[in-house]
Amino acid sequence: MNLRRKKRLLLTLFLFCGLSGTVALVLYALNQNMNLFYTPTEIVQGKPDGTKPQIGQKMRIGGMVVKGSVERDLDSLNVRFRVEDIGPHVTVIFDGILPDLFREGQGIVAQGVLIDATTLQAHEVLAKHDEDYIPPEVAEAMNKVHEPLEYTPQQKQGSLE
Repeated sequence: MNLRRKKRLLLTLFLFCGLSGTVALVLYALNQNMNLFYTPTEIVQGKPDGTKPQIGQKMRIGGMVVKGSVERDLDSLNVRFRVEDIGPHVTVIFDGILPDLFREGQGIVAQGVLIDATTLQAHEVLAKHDEDYIPPEVAEAMNKVHEPLEYTPQQKQGSLE
């Protein structure tokens, strides 16, 4: 084999290995930072494909805050509440200031780490913006089980007749 061909071959192999290593590191980093969305039912019973979240996994959970479930610690900012969709509930523990729109019976999305089979330690809680807004992931999950509701402008404002 010619010396020039050997150099080209070595350069090509070096570039291929470097590119492969870079792609592998990027995929590994993206996998570590991925937050999957779950509903409370999917956390407890698993997704339709049979996958269940693992303890310690980062995730987002969406659902409605159960009425009467909000417990605030008087000495700190710790808050504990339950979130449900159509089935079982999941307890969310949050240490921080909740959004102004947070209240019982309200749709929320919490982002955090699963600390046991039905408890999420949240580091962020988001509340819906207005009476008609539902986060897209929650709406999609709820529409799988419930028939989607369609409102006419008369229903939203009340019938004037």
